Amino acid sequence: MRTHTTRSLHDEHMATLALLGRLETLLGRHGPAARPDTTSAPVAALLRDLVHAVALEVGPHFAFEESHLFPLLTDAGEREMVALLLEEHAELLPRAGRLAELAQEGQLRGFGAAEWAEFHAAGAALTGALTAHVEKEEMAMLPALDVLLDAETDGRFAMEYAELR
Repeated sequence: MRTHTTRSLHDEHMATLALLGRLETLLGRHGPAARPDTTSAPVAALLRDLVHAVALEVGPHFAFEESHLFPLLTDAGEREMVALLLEEHAELLPRAGRLAELAQEGQLRGFGAAEWAEFHAAGAALTGALTAHVEKEEMAMLPALDVLLDAETDGRFAMEYAELR
């Protein structure tokens, strides 16, 4: 990563992938019918981190990309990439929001059988889709931005992104 902006986005992508890895581990240990103990420290921490990540990271991350980076990429001729990423944002944000709601409910009341089955399915679906999305951004969007961002724009974008976090 050559620019401050792309380094910040990359770091957030890596944190997201680490969180998704923790979620995958939980889902792998507990099938759809095998509820975890939400009072155990690792499970409680994961649920808290999921709620936090969706509220304070995923939404602002997508909003920043859409308002600052996608116009730059579109102007550079990357319309197809931007259209695909926008479509994925529109699909991922509600999924992430629902998973965060379920995680918060699990924190407060634990999981009943139906709630755990829904959380398990939602978590598995989001993990696959969000991982694929991050990989696309890492392989295509961030390298394109490293070329497109001049020092002045990079500095301004990096400051604006830092203020969102």
